[in-house]
Amino acid sequence: MEQMLSNRRRYLTADELEKLIRAARKGRYGRRDATLMLLMARHGLRVTEAIDLRWDQIDFAKGHLHVRRLKGGIHSVHPVQGDELRNLRELRREQDPKSAFIFTTERGGPMTRSNVAKMIETAAARAGLAHVHPHQLRHTCGHLLADAGHDTRRLQLWLGHSDIKHTARYSELSAKPFKDFWR
Repeated sequence: MEQMLSNRRRYLTADELEKLIRAARKGRYGRRDATLMLLMARHGLRVTEAIDLRWDQIDFAKGHLHVRRLKGGIHSVHPVQGDELRNLRELRREQDPKSAFIFTTERGGPMTRSNVAKMIETAAARAGLAHVHPHQLRHTCGHLLADAGHDTRRLQLWLGHSDIKHTARYSELSAKPFKDFWR
C-alpha cells in the first residue's frame, strides 16, 4: 500500500527494463552490466546475491542457475533462458579464467554494491529513467511475473521468500486477476 501512496513506483515496466538494459549495453562494460541487470530482473536477485554469483552456480549443459538466497531465503535452481546463457558464455570468454566470480571489476575482483548502484544509475540516466536503484530490479521481477499470471506460491519460490506475506504485495498490485471482472 505504501507504493500506492507514493508517486514513484518501486518497479520498472517491461519496456522500462528493456530500455535500461539497452542503455547498459552502451557503457564501457556493456556486456557485463547488461547481463548483470538481466539476471537481477529475471531471477529476482538482490544486489549482493548478484555480485556474489560464481561460475560454479551456472550449469551451462542443463541451463540452470543455482540461486543462493540471503536473508534466510530459500535457495533454488532456476532455468536460464537462451539469451542469458549466450551473454554468460561471452562474458566468461572475456574474463580472467581464474576468476570465480561472474561479475568482476577491471581488476578481476568481485563488484561491490556501490559499483552496481552507480552502474544502474548511469544506465538509467542514459535511458531517460529517473530514480532507478538495484532493488527495483528484484521488485520488477515480482511484478512482471505476477502480471503474467503466476500464482503467489510459485512467485514465493522463485523469489526465495521464506514467508509468503513478502510475496503477496506483487499479486495484490497486479491487474491480471481483475481483467475480466465486468465481463
